[in-house]
Amino acid sequence: MKDVNTATVTVEVTAWVTRLVGGDGTGHRFFDEPLRDGDTVGDVLRRVSARFPELDAALWRNGRRELGEHIEVLVDDASLGVSHDLASLLKGGEQITLLGQFMGGSR
Repeated sequence: MKDVNTATVTVEVTAWVTRLVGGDGTGHRFFDEPLRDGDTVGDVLRRVSARFPELDAALWRNGRRELGEHIEVLVDDASLGVSHDLASLLKGGEQITLLGQFMGGSR
């Protein structure tokens, strides 16, 4: 059994979203986030985004109660809403990916 004090979740930030966490807008950045007892997907995202004001502004709306529309959230490679939502409890070892949505331009 895992010690709750050592359980972590990896938060991966990809592509243009890396600019919002000190990156150059390419590649990936990874953050290992320690879990607290009873942490949910939303709790972890709120803690990580609170450290990066630009990410916080882009990720959330309505006072951090709802996700904005330009960053897709995946938990263990499944889009949020498939097998997890913001209220899903985490046990440790999961990966949360923040993937910037790409919008089309003119043809």
